[in-house]
Amino acid sequence: MRKHWLLFTQTVTIALALLFIIHTLKPELLPNAARSGVVTLYESAIPTRDGALPVTGLSVAAQKAMPSVVNIFTSTTIKTPVNPFLDDPRFRFFFGDQENTPQQSSSLGSGVIVSPDGFILTNHHVVEAADQIEVALADGRKARAHVIGSDPETDLAVIKIELPGTLPAITFGHPESAHVGDMVLAIGNPFGVGQTVTMGIISALKRDHLGLNTFESFIQTDAAINPGNSGGALVDVNGNLIGVNSAIYSPNGGSLGIGFAIPATTAKKTMEQIIQHGSVTRGWIGAGIQELTPELVESFKLKETRGVLITDIIRNSPAEKAGIKTGDILVSIDSTAINNWSAMLETVANLPPGKDVAIKLLRNGGDISLPVKIGKRPKPRAQ
Repeated sequence: MRKHWLLFTQTVTIALALLFIIHTLKPELLPNAARSGVVTLYESAIPTRDGALPVTGLSVAAQKAMPSVVNIFTSTTIKTPVNPFLDDPRFRFFFGDQENTPQQSSSLGSGVIVSPDGFILTNHHVVEAADQIEVALADGRKARAHVIGSDPETDLAVIKIELPGTLPAITFGHPESAHVGDMVLAIGNPFGVGQTVTMGIISALKRDHLGLNTFESFIQTDAAINPGNSGGALVDVNGNLIGVNSAIYSPNGGSLGIGFAIPATTAKKTMEQIIQHGSVTRGWIGAGIQELTPELVESFKLKETRGVLITDIIRNSPAEKAGIKTGDILVSIDSTAINNWSAMLETVANLPPGKDVAIKLLRNGGDISLPVKIGKRPKPRAQ
């Protein structure tokens, strides 16, 4: 019996091996039923590129977004300090006339074409203080660009180029619908090697308190982002823009799998204001705040943790004129609940200057409401 079983198993093994060889090398010799299965289902579900390898969803997304991503090259003239010895006749006698020749500093980054007529979205730090900006498109064309406007508080800027024809503008996606674990592609010009696509997932959403920008709600991704990727596109599997790559966490300048992108919703709002007005206008009340800790909740004898503590009032600010005091606990602004620093900053910034709103406070254990006229947020001081 054992002998017969061994003979049977050997026969089946040889038959399966022959079937595999024929299926791989000469599939046309097999009937249709034998050739159906996983391979046929896979090939029928995914389109092919002229009979070549199957086209996957990621390559379709990359091909859709790549023409909209540009390389940005900037140059800045650095004025060297005048050497005091140049005015000394004895110095000139021994060393001749020396000239302080201005030095040129160059840098690179990326950008995203957002309109067919040449508006490009990028990072503020990519074009900051640049004397000349050159943009290279994915199709090889190059053009000089000029800055339309910039917003240091979100690290966003808009530049424009003039080229004949209609430029390939990117399609904006919906980052508010994104989830941790969604697959994304980062497109840019890392280290100046040329346009590059890297793949990863969304690692976290609404990252703030990083100290990078004033307004922070980053998309964190492990898609490789390196120097030169700044201002490039973070796209979803449909090739739609969901973020503008802005920064990485790295002690040595290389990618460690922690990259940050500005959500496309924030980028679009900022971009539209810059294109229309040349700058971004935000609301302001002039109050410093601190988030409530368990110790503060206990010291103020609060029944629940809600609101933020007012720690500072700027003189002649809307907050001072409205009667807000240090030690007050701000609970809501214009019917929007405030429970942390980011919520307060974003809520006030989104209100138009001149609008009258009601601010609810906790003071001495009781609820009060004060009318406040929103002011215009001052421009950040130059670094």
